[in-house]
Amino acid sequence: MSDNQVLIFDTTLRDGEQSPGATMTHDEKLEIASMLDDMGVDIIEAGFPIASEGDFAAVSEIAKNSVNSRICGLARANFADIDRCWEAIKHAKQNRIHTFIGTSPLHRAIPNLTMDEMADKIHQTVSHARNLCDNVQWSPMDATRTEWDYLCRVIEIAIKAGATTINIPDTVGYTAPAESADLIKRLIETVPGADEVIFATHCHNDLGMATANSLAAVAGGARQIECTINGLGERAGNTALEEVVMALRTRHDIMPWTTGIDTTKIMAISRRVSTVSGFLVQPNKAIVGKNAFAHESGIHQDGMLKNRENFEIMRPEDVGLSGTSLPLGKHSGRAALRDKLEQLGFEVGDNQLKDIFVRFKELADRKKEVFDDDIIALVRADSGEDEDDRLQLVSMKVVCGTGGPAESTIEMEVDGKELSAAAEGDGPVDATFKAIRQIHPNTARLQLYQVSAVTEGTDAQATVSVRLEEDGVIATGQSANTDTVVASAKAYIHALNRLLVRRDKVGEGADAKEVSYKDLA
Repeated sequence: MSDNQVLIFDTTLRDGEQSPGATMTHDEKLEIASMLDDMGVDIIEAGFPIASEGDFAAVSEIAKNSVNSRICGLARANFADIDRCWEAIKHAKQNRIHTFIGTSPLHRAIPNLTMDEMADKIHQTVSHARNLCDNVQWSPMDATRTEWDYLCRVIEIAIKAGATTINIPDTVGYTAPAESADLIKRLIETVPGADEVIFATHCHNDLGMATANSLAAVAGGARQIECTINGLGERAGNTALEEVVMALRTRHDIMPWTTGIDTTKIMAISRRVSTVSGFLVQPNKAIVGKNAFAHESGIHQDGMLKNRENFEIMRPEDVGLSGTSLPLGKHSGRAALRDKLEQLGFEVGDNQLKDIFVRFKELADRKKEVFDDDIIALVRADSGEDEDDRLQLVSMKVVCGTGGPAESTIEMEVDGKELSAAAEGDGPVDATFKAIRQIHPNTARLQLYQVSAVTEGTDAQATVSVRLEEDGVIATGQSANTDTVVASAKAYIHALNRLLVRRDKVGEGADAKEVSYKDLA
């Protein structure tokens, strides 16, 4: 590494997936890992192999298929976790074991270890990991609330035991930028052997300072940033990859550090992660939000027409956005649609293009103009429907009155058999969901129902997100349609299909959670 290089460690598939409801399927994890690999991420934390057979299989497959990135697995401070982690990552061209233990007073109380007992455990487990793998990362969980003398002591032990990267997690998003920079700087200056390892920073966003804290840590001497796409993660999330990468690029004058990220691929992976996780990106989110490069006020628009740099410090093209937003119409052909998809950062096969084109034509018949955001919604809707799904919506009819309950009549195909039901409810969506439950009885609890307009106007598509939980298994569904109730029905059925798949896997033991994901660094 050169002195000005900062490694990007992406933990979307591990820490990001710990967000309630963000669980991804096996194929989705492989797809996201491939996109991360392609965009130049240095290290991909692919999962927590001992958590379940499903996690192990995904990490193992990602390790076998990685081309450029180093593949990392997470392990607690015990031999069983570390051995399982090594089994999953050992086939990667470049691999890493990441082991951790909570070192703050609060976290030491969890395993009920004394300081000396924990120090011994750190030496034993890091040594064991290094005997298996020549690239070992060690993290003192809740480092920013750990006593200074003890933090220095355990870091020195980890380095002597063979750790090659020391990660300093701000596990609960407690620190502030000045503290973050000072902590890294003092550790590098104080701990024996610190100049022989890479220091990393892992920040959570509980106080909204994850990006600032990560960049401050780099200023203090850290040369690896742990982050996720869209800032996905538990509670308020993690440092957002797109934010730190574009900050380093845009303000290179005061932050003279570089990454190997191909920034033109940011929008494509942001949209894909949003789709598979079910977590919509807020419109005013930095870098990847819908409004990040939008200018509505007259003063701003006038300034943009005269010189883009008046109100844009980055070019939309730098993050993978097309410079224009020209609408398509019902007379547009398949070639124009493919070109638009490529401009928007989507690479689709011939079969997928065929499916999207059918939906595009149907939408164009209902809308005068089909804009970029409509196309993005079509891609998301396409990814949420599979002809192999056990539950399929055939038709629906909803009747709403001003003085009484709404009534919904649903016709569905369930395992190849057509069934129908009618139900009344407190509004059309409630009635529709009740009718679906009559056709397919379930005890799933609705955790989230969210509607957002894709574009403006009364003919705008609505994107509906649904999150269901049943017996500890969580699944999300999404759909888009100019009819909000139809989109709601499809999103609900999509979530039920994913719930069925995951419930079957749990029955087989493929995705059963053997250990808790909670409170991991």
